[in-house]
Amino acid sequence: MTHEAPLPSERRARLVARVRETGSARVTDLSRWLGVTPVTVRRDLALLVADGTLEKVHGGARIPARDAGTSAGGQGTGAGRAAGAGLGAHTVVPTAVALPEGSFADDAQPTIGMVVPSLDYYWPEVIRGARAAAHGWARLILRGGSYDVDQIRHQLAALVGDEGGAGVDGLLVAPPVEGPEATELADWLAGLGLPVVLMERRLAAGPYREPLESVATDHALGSGTAARHLADRGHRRVGLVTARTSPTSAAVRRGFLAVAEERGLDVVLDRGTVPLSDPGWSGDAAAVLDACAESGATALLVHSDREAISLVEQAQERGVRVPADLAVVAYDDEVAGLADPPLTAVRPPKATIGAGAVDLLTRRLRGGDDRPVHRVELSPHLLVRSST
Repeated sequence: MTHEAPLPSERRARLVARVRETGSARVTDLSRWLGVTPVTVRRDLALLVADGTLEKVHGGARIPARDAGTSAGGQGTGAGRAAGAGLGAHTVVPTAVALPEGSFADDAQPTIGMVVPSLDYYWPEVIRGARAAAHGWARLILRGGSYDVDQIRHQLAALVGDEGGAGVDGLLVAPPVEGPEATELADWLAGLGLPVVLMERRLAAGPYREPLESVATDHALGSGTAARHLADRGHRRVGLVTARTSPTSAAVRRGFLAVAEERGLDVVLDRGTVPLSDPGWSGDAAAVLDACAESGATALLVHSDREAISLVEQAQERGVRVPADLAVVAYDDEVAGLADPPLTAVRPPKATIGAGAVDLLTRRLRGGDDRPVHRVELSPHLLVRSST
């Protein structure tokens, strides 16, 4: 290990010479030998691959086959021949990324991979928040996923480099959280050796189910606020409509039911539905409105905006007045204010989720493994409009 960090050009030349000499070198070993951080070595490798000095292989890099018999100085030395004999060996992508407190080295920007389940609802504002927070210091690579574990893992693997991708320095991800496949994904994420921050999700990993770092909205608080608002408006018989496929629904339901019990509300309708995009939505919406009429419900909390707007439209077609006969609160506030009437809505702090996730990842990159795991919880707020 050297005790004085070399200049970037000198360091890269020594890195190439070391790979030629040893035939195989882990990034962690190179970082100790050069006296720089693993992420600096990784950036050097990316530059050397780009200019053809090194060749990218699965999960790392090696001396190109055309140069395998040549030493760092261009002579056919024994060291060069030894490197040629070890073409199967390669430099391994780092298993940990840790920078000391302070600025990033060499003016090189870290690369952050971001995988979200949707690019057209809810998540665009999260993305904008992350992009604004990363501006000027990090490169953000975005991939759209789904609510399917296999699809999310495929996108993550491509970013990490398992499938020839960019080889990012850290990950921001909103993965599925239910079922054994989600548990396996959490363990896989924890084993990557890269900083990972979950957005709007909470997962645990390892034999002791320790939490992964996360930034999330307190959705139970948000739905509870909606229940209090309806109670304050004099509603006693209320209903709750949530999306069966949304990871957020469980928290929304928990918070609403808890406050309803606290305030003595009668929850006469608690129904899960398919999303608006599903062919079964029309039937689910009709069933909700039928149940409202039968039970005497005077107010609903509906997750999310699209379903709330559709329910209001169908209610009006039946002659139900909103809010005189049925008050409606939407959850998400993506487009609720554009409805007729404009819908009261709970608004999660979406942009702050993205910015907060970038901030956590930045601190993890700079602070290393000694930094405690942070789980940040943000409060949503209620915007009162004409529908209540």
